[in-house]
Amino acid sequence: MPTRPYEQRQRAEAAERTRRRILETVVEHLRASPSQPVSVEEIAERAEVARSTVYAIFGSRAGLFDAVAAHVLEHDAYDRLLEAKFETDAREHLRAGFQSGVEMLARERDVVRALFSMAQLDEDAVGAVVRRREQERAKGMRRLVKRLREQNLLAPGVSPARAEHTLWVLTSFESFDLLYTGRGLSADAAARLLTEAAERALLK
Repeated sequence: MPTRPYEQRQRAEAAERTRRRILETVVEHLRASPSQPVSVEEIAERAEVARSTVYAIFGSRAGLFDAVAAHVLEHDAYDRLLEAKFETDAREHLRAGFQSGVEMLARERDVVRALFSMAQLDEDAVGAVVRRREQERAKGMRRLVKRLREQNLLAPGVSPARAEHTLWVLTSFESFDLLYTGRGLSADAAARLLTEAAERALLK
């Protein structure tokens, strides 16, 4: 007999619960022990699944960390970050991008810090994930600078390359964390300061 629709749905829901449990197990490990290596064997044991299940779901250790990064970062603030590019005014695009970007990083600051730190030691898995995320950020900077230039908003003497370099620094996790953790600013205060710095450095 063919599998009934509700059985298929139950299996899909069970698979999604297992997937989320594995991801949450990794996130909990990163929160609790950010300096400790993450092994697939340990994660599988804590999530109460077989090691082969982790690989069956995520394909590889790199695939697991790619999913972890998405799980941590891709929430409502990430959606607003993507929507910022649809702002008609490029200046508002910049402001909305800084605000949503900071909110995204602040939501899981400790986990993001752990991933950035691990990238230095785990080049093949975590390093590759962080590089892809940073490449996406670089593309976003190029799009924003192009719009600012097209709308004649860049200040005299500010070249597109200089604007990209400046935005690259100001939108980085490091810049956010120096204010949020290092100086104890709230996410909103950090976003305002970074936005003002960008506007004063780059715009008319």
